[in-house]
Amino acid sequence: MFEKRTGALLTQQLIDWGVDHVYGMPGDSINELIDDLRKRKDEIEFLQVRHEETGALSAAAYAKLTGKLGVTMGIAGPGAIHLLNGLYDAKADGAPVLAIVGQVHSEEIGTGAFQEINLERLFDDVSVFNQRAETQEQLPDLLDQAVKEAYANKGVSVLIVPDDLFAEKQSDKTRRTSGEFFKPEIFPGQENLNEARRLIEQAEKPLILAGQGTKSSANELIAFAETIKAPIIMSLLGKGIIPDNHPYCLGQHGQIGTKPAYHAMKETDLLILIGTQFPYRDFLPEQVKAVQIDREPAHLGKHYPITTGLAGDSRETLKALTDSITPVESRKYLSYYQEKMKDWRIAVQEEKRREEDPLHAPQVMYELEKHLKPGAVVSGDVGNVTVWLTRFLHLVNQKFLISGWLGTMGSGLPGAIAAQKAYPEKQVVGVSGDGGFSMVMHDFVTAVKYDLPIKMVVLNNSKIGMIKYEQEQMGHLNYATNLGEVDFAKFAEACGAEGYRIESYEELGTKMKQAFLSDKPVLIDVAIEDQAPLPGKIDYTSAVNYSKYIVKEFFESGTLDLPDLKKSIQRLL
Repeated sequence: MFEKRTGALLTQQLIDWGVDHVYGMPGDSINELIDDLRKRKDEIEFLQVRHEETGALSAAAYAKLTGKLGVTMGIAGPGAIHLLNGLYDAKADGAPVLAIVGQVHSEEIGTGAFQEINLERLFDDVSVFNQRAETQEQLPDLLDQAVKEAYANKGVSVLIVPDDLFAEKQSDKTRRTSGEFFKPEIFPGQENLNEARRLIEQAEKPLILAGQGTKSSANELIAFAETIKAPIIMSLLGKGIIPDNHPYCLGQHGQIGTKPAYHAMKETDLLILIGTQFPYRDFLPEQVKAVQIDREPAHLGKHYPITTGLAGDSRETLKALTDSITPVESRKYLSYYQEKMKDWRIAVQEEKRREEDPLHAPQVMYELEKHLKPGAVVSGDVGNVTVWLTRFLHLVNQKFLISGWLGTMGSGLPGAIAAQKAYPEKQVVGVSGDGGFSMVMHDFVTAVKYDLPIKMVVLNNSKIGMIKYEQEQMGHLNYATNLGEVDFAKFAEACGAEGYRIESYEELGTKMKQAFLSDKPVLIDVAIEDQAPLPGKIDYTSAVNYSKYIVKEFFESGTLDLPDLKKSIQRLL
């Protein structure tokens, strides 16, 4: 009977599952498996990151973009702990990820050995599958089950392996399970479809709120909206699924959203939720009828009380609804908010096209739009930059990637790395604030090392801008939000990449063009003026609290830090 190293068998299994790269750092409790990966490096690449958090965030981003399994690795103890933030991001956004985590040698488990921690307890909350192998014979079957659970539950599987087991030999016939995942087909019951059709046909002001669950059904979403003449609001994770300038699109909703979206939501008499778990109840209407489409039955009515739920794939469910509904010729509600959206877009364009100093983020978004290619991937970070991207960067035929439900700062660069690995032929742009980028900037070296031609834009205001605004909105004085000044362009050059520092409107167009002509990793450091990311609609409580901050600041320092009052007043109306 022919025997192989267990690590070699697992490497072949990963290849059989379609895994072509892994993010991680080598170390003493996974070095045996690392050596087996080395021997197959032409078929499965090991990307050495500088921090395991980046590896886990990259694996999560890869899974979000492609729907395929993202894989990351870490050693026992500190390496495992570093993985957690990226794994929680995968859990929160429903991304299938496998984490292979080393453990101390089998005979040392439970003895308090160097770097030994209770890994099963550590990963219990973040995972849908969490098992430690006790013998090498278990590992092939455990790996198959881990991958299946990650796909089936759209979450994180953790396989904990004492490093000595990878080196043990066993028969290549030991594997007793099937290495294939069979995706279920889900379709709503006819009674629920009939009820949804009745509600839609009775509604006078139907409104669609769509999310990442419509990623594979953009055409069906648009056809459905056109049939019932309903405007569409996209969640943050849904940005880019339909063009931002589509005539039915009212942009995003909530704190990052548009004023037309806010008012349309307040006025609707039927909310149609499609592939989204929008969590902000304050931005949803009170006591209106609702229809929800989601392929996960447990998600139906989870965050909003619905009238009927359709458990099914969005593409097939939307097709069925569209075919069964009598088309609506016109609807005043839609026409009214289309006109409001035209006014909003004009105002946004005016703000973006200002030719003045100091630079503000909307001007940078306008310049960036000129260089985005069809099919490009934009990886956004969390903070003020989220507002600038969602509200001012108009996507037409590009993918958008972000840490959604977890909302972790530092997701922009790992997302860009993952996107370039997923789509090596496509343009990839990362956009971060200086706060988010500085959390993971060490891994810009990873992009350089692996010749990933990402274009990383850093909006640099030397502050944690979103937190500064939140403190002000609460009526507090700013504290611990200044970061200090960093020239990230010089940092990029020190990493062996190209760096461009932009400090004025005059430099913006020329240097941005130079940066995008490069086929190397590039960091574009744009010094911007601090600017409050005003909501699309300002509620009176926020306005009052901001006034408290202004009064406190005046009495403390004798200065007034005023937002754009004209803009603020418009958004109160």
